[in-house]
Amino acid sequence: MTTATVPTRPLDPAEPPQHTDAGDRPAGRGPGRNPATTILVTGILVVVAVYFLVPVYWVVVAATKTTDDLFGTNGFLLGEQFALLDNLRAVLSYDDGIFVRWFGNSVVYAGVGGLVATYLAAAAGYALAKYRFRGSNLVFGLVLGGVLVPGTATALPLFLLFSQLGLANTYWSVLIPSLVSPFGLFLCRIYADATVDGSLVEAARIDGAGELRIFHTIGLRIMTPALVTVFLFQLVGIWNNYFLPLVMLSDQELYPITLGLNNWRSQTDRLPEFYELTTGGVLLSVIPLAVAMIVLQRFWRGGLTEGAVKA
Repeated sequence: MTTATVPTRPLDPAEPPQHTDAGDRPAGRGPGRNPATTILVTGILVVVAVYFLVPVYWVVVAATKTTDDLFGTNGFLLGEQFALLDNLRAVLSYDDGIFVRWFGNSVVYAGVGGLVATYLAAAAGYALAKYRFRGSNLVFGLVLGGVLVPGTATALPLFLLFSQLGLANTYWSVLIPSLVSPFGLFLCRIYADATVDGSLVEAARIDGAGELRIFHTIGLRIMTPALVTVFLFQLVGIWNNYFLPLVMLSDQELYPITLGLNNWRSQTDRLPEFYELTTGGVLLSVIPLAVAMIVLQRFWRGGLTEGAVKA
């Protein structure tokens, strides 16, 4: 009995390989990209970048001008006189350095509030992710509801509450509401559930570590990208907060930068030199946020994407 053999044809190196699967691609060839899509996405990103950078550029240019140049020259070009140092000197020395006081108040509100809010969000998010107890889903649902409530809707009830407690027009009236971050709790809960391995926690318990020690030595270290993300959001949100201090504070010594600069701006109709103080103060006020974003941006990107893709 003979076996029929099928003759084989030697492969030609110049001939493209045949694919049995429609999804296969030649080795070394990536997925095709549509040039029109690339151009469209790049164009959108450029427009968004310009949208955010143009106001910053205008602030820098405006801070270098006198009041006459501010209204007599092009807003995006330097004026005839370069008065940046004079404007900054006037900002720091006006009214016995009240701007420095406002700057320090903002550092206290945003720095302390951001750090404490981040720690509380991490602790609560870790607990909701790693402990199962009755009502945990209800608590998490309430947190999600808190994310949807704008801060302006709670400012007046908070003022009435703090007035009854005798805390209105104090540092605590702005600082205490800043210690709560529903979005931070939500983010920490999702992040801890995705990155903190339960077997690692169990191993630490077997070694005799307590729950607080596990959280501080294991949980916080693993959740570092998420913590930096929450801190940045809180820092920017508290630093730029205007409505809550406006409702809570009446003493100028307690003003943050946002309220103080608005106080200066409101006097520009009567005293035009306040334009120079306002533009110079705005320039100084954005420097801490820019430094924080530049220093912590790599942790910020990691906090937004870590755990989003399952291996």
